[in-house]
Amino acid sequence: MIYGYARVSTQDQNLDSQIDQLTKYGVDELVEEKISGVSKQKPLLDELLSKVAPNDTLVVTRMDRLGRNTIQFLQLVEQLRERDIHFVILNLGIDTRTPTGKFFLTVMAAFSELDREMIKEKQRSGIKLAKQKGKYRGRVKKYTDKHQGMNHAIELRKTTNKTVKEICAITGISQAAFYRRLKEMEKDNG
Repeated sequence: MIYGYARVSTQDQNLDSQIDQLTKYGVDELVEEKISGVSKQKPLLDELLSKVAPNDTLVVTRMDRLGRNTIQFLQLVEQLRERDIHFVILNLGIDTRTPTGKFFLTVMAAFSELDREMIKEKQRSGIKLAKQKGKYRGRVKKYTDKHQGMNHAIELRKTTNKTVKEICAITGISQAAFYRRLKEMEKDNG
């Protein structure tokens, strides 16, 4: 199945040119959306992406129809690649069913990975610098020793046979936080 996606940023912009190009390409189904490219929420694109299956093709007239910034675009490219969905960008002549298109997809995936690694490296450098300056404390603890819900949960754990899920439902604390606290207590006692 070949799906076309046309998007403009405002209600008063016209989709006719994109619709014409996508129709000439021969899309089986066309989705039209009028929403800003900057907006992370594109309900009709999300709906379309949930519908496409492996070996289907997503066609757009220009790369910026899928997202205004590089990160949005690269994330979408990665998502399509992982799901074995082809895509075509008409104005660039890119079709991931061709060797050149596959090469483009590989390069885009590499850029996406490089971007993620650079963000992680900046984060590690920032944490290291903050630690050197004595300003890094790690994650802010949501539950302290004085938190009534956590204290009640610990008491229930010691005095009843209730499951963690049941205890968390009673006390209103998250399971992850409770497990973390139990692990801390285990470390302190053992």
